[in-house]
Amino acid sequence: MQRHESPVLITGAALSPAEEFAARRRRYSLIMSMRIPCLVVAGVLAIGFGWTIAAAVLVVASVPLPWIAVLIANDAPPRKAEKTARWRNDQVLETHPVRAIEPAIVIDVPSDRAA
Repeated sequence: MQRHESPVLITGAALSPAEEFAARRRRYSLIMSMRIPCLVVAGVLAIGFGWTIAAAVLVVASVPLPWIAVLIANDAPPRKAEKTARWRNDQVLETHPVRAIEPAIVIDVPSDRAA
């Protein structure tokens, strides 16, 4: 009998909706959390050091972050690139002769039922 290296999958089941939602929420939070430090650093550069051009670049870079976060969070999960072992009808590992049990004929059965 052959053994496969990986288990045989009979469905291409995706992540559960709860797991998928949690992953999307983490991506959204990560991208949105980059916006506040970007604005704070822009303020420090403009007020503290007088680097208004660098501060303006950071502010302009932080403007599309909410849009990008929503697009990435609403995107479908990526497909796995791994090749999975799937059951195929044309691959038979072993064949055994089928033995059928024939029904027996019972001749002398007392009948307990009254007709």
